[in-house]
Amino acid sequence: MTVTIYHNPACGTSRNTLAMIRNAGIEPTVVEYLKNPPSRAELEAMIAAAGLTVRQAIREKGTPFAELGLGDPSRSDEELLDAMLEHPILINRPFVVAPLGTRLCRPSEVVLDILPDTHKGPFSKEDGEAVLDAGGKRIV
Repeated sequence: MTVTIYHNPACGTSRNTLAMIRNAGIEPTVVEYLKNPPSRAELEAMIAAAGLTVRQAIREKGTPFAELGLGDPSRSDEELLDAMLEHPILINRPFVVAPLGTRLCRPSEVVLDILPDTHKGPFSKEDGEAVLDAGGKRIV
């Protein structure tokens, strides 16, 4: 199974998502999107496949969102995409693309919706929140 995660190693949610993928016995393709952002076509496809609007896929916290005036509702999707490509930190994360679907994995356990049920035992997030029990079954 080919799984790709658009990952920011500085983000706890992204690290937890990556760890859950690996707990399922899958070694994903890891794209550090701040260094290697997706193309416009890839970004548009991920957003559409995840069932999101461009505005739902943009990150506000810790980004130039406000200073660029991206909260203005008159800004078009094209303008938002332009900003996301120019400033990849505006791309919310982590996006995961798998044969079972594409998701913006916030919270991180959303990734479980698109992974096979092959988890190798318990899993807890970095903050200690249990997500999978000893049998690899979802708790949350």
